[in-house]
Amino acid sequence: MNKTRKIVITGAESTGKSTLAEKLSDHFNASWIPEFARQYVENLNHKYTYADVEAIALHQIKIENELVNKPVVFFDTWLIITKVWFDFVYGKHPTWLHQAILNSNIDLFLLCDIDMPWVEDPLRENGGENRKILHQIYINELKTYNFEYQIVSGLDQSRLQTAINFVNQT
Repeated sequence: MNKTRKIVITGAESTGKSTLAEKLSDHFNASWIPEFARQYVENLNHKYTYADVEAIALHQIKIENELVNKPVVFFDTWLIITKVWFDFVYGKHPTWLHQAILNSNIDLFLLCDIDMPWVEDPLRENGGENRKILHQIYINELKTYNFEYQIVSGLDQSRLQTAINFVNQT
């Protein structure tokens, strides 16, 4: 059985993660796992809670564990974002999350730069200075876990081509 090549698109809010994940999956004719957190939170009839974020993390793990016989899969967000979300909003995360991150086999993280304009959205909470802070937190988390990552900058086709080049190099 061939190993599935897993590539995560990550980064602060409003940095084009979903668009980039979809375009990369089209370019490489690969599978794409859409952002589950957005779908989950949109369907809540209350403000999300710690338990909701934990449910999102558990679902992300379940989806990743179900991947079989896929040559390449692009993830629109992943556990690093969920860990940062826990820590930033609640100042803590579930004790099991660290080990789940370590147990995962992600081949490459594409960290979307904050060089794109902020776009207002009812679910987005962290524009302005928080966006810059979160971008640095993502870099720190990726370094802490010693994950291979590349920062994807630029707009539109330039951003996509940069990401394609990084994927081709891994």
